[in-house]
Amino acid sequence: MTYAKRFKALMPGLALAVASIPVFAEPGPVVTGRPEALQLNLQQPVTGIAAYIYSLHNWMMIVCLIIFLAVFGVMFYSVFKHRKSLGHKPATFHESTTVEIAWTIIPFLIVIGMALPATHAVVQMKDTSNADLTVKVTGMQWKWGYDYLKGEGEGVSFLSNLATPRTQVGEPGIAPTEKRTENYLLEVDNPLVVPVGKKVRLVLTANDVIHSWTIPAFAVKQDAIPGFVRDTWFKAEQIGTYRGSCVELCGKDHAFMPIVVKVVSADDYTAWVNGEKKRMAALSDDPNKVWTIDELKTKGEKVFASNCVACHQASGQGIPGAFAPLVGSPVVLGPKAAQIDVLLNGKHSGKYPSAMPSWKQLSDSEIASVITFTRNNWTNKADENIVQPSEVLAARGK
Repeated sequence: MTYAKRFKALMPGLALAVASIPVFAEPGPVVTGRPEALQLNLQQPVTGIAAYIYSLHNWMMIVCLIIFLAVFGVMFYSVFKHRKSLGHKPATFHESTTVEIAWTIIPFLIVIGMALPATHAVVQMKDTSNADLTVKVTGMQWKWGYDYLKGEGEGVSFLSNLATPRTQVGEPGIAPTEKRTENYLLEVDNPLVVPVGKKVRLVLTANDVIHSWTIPAFAVKQDAIPGFVRDTWFKAEQIGTYRGSCVELCGKDHAFMPIVVKVVSADDYTAWVNGEKKRMAALSDDPNKVWTIDELKTKGEKVFASNCVACHQASGQGIPGAFAPLVGSPVVLGPKAAQIDVLLNGKHSGKYPSAMPSWKQLSDSEIASVITFTRNNWTNKADENIVQPSEVLAARGK
């Protein structure tokens, strides 16, 4: 930061002049996060860091343009004004010490002048201290998991899946049957919700392959890597809905892994937190309740459609060479304790490139119901064909 201030002192008024251009930092309409028609620049920034980067980007483009015009201007002037047809003869001098010093020092100063504010931006982007809210973000094929760790909302946890229906997407060789909406492939069932004007720290990891959590309007792009914990932060200054997507090629449904962040007022955020805690309490079913097989299968079908269908497919056949089939699976048809253990703790048999992730974030009734659904669906007829939530609860404690 000290060097950045010194740089601004050496270059009086330059950064301020650039930042004062209205399009650089003026608040605009609520950012949607989707591509806009004829969009020629970065998305409208809604955080301080994003506004700084926006201004820096435009300033560097101006510097590059000036260099381009100067270099090519001198070159073309020399070519046309000193061409042979006008009687000019080539100069015989070489190894000019003055010229060599000049073309070494000038680019060096330009690079330093561009590097200092860029470094200042990078340092600020990595300063995650004094956060008002901490959220753990887990990337998985192909959805995001959010766990509120500190601050208001602590304990709230949910999964965020693509909300665009397959009828709008279509399949290979099959055209979509429904008109695509304005936020096609950039809408989710459960967005990340944060309060406006609060510093939000994100702690990122992944449970299968590398993903990347990106919101252009926040100037946030951070990889989520299995076995590692990375962090970043943002502080949104404008209420609205902001969209992004995973920008790390992460597998078959990479294109179907959007990110949506809703920035709301402090009062609306408190109301949302209270609603989420009530929802989670409602999902915490009485473990002593005995469900009928029809109740479990009905609930399990919905859980499977939301969380399992991308890998194991609606037919239960999986994807050859990538994801295991559930139809005829010895785990599904065998003792139920083994399948409960797989859903709670995950499994990597080595037969497929991707591991089966842990699904501990699902409730006991959700895990029990989806296991019951797989054991009684398609051609599967398991001997141990029903799992109760109490059995999942008991397995969690082992």
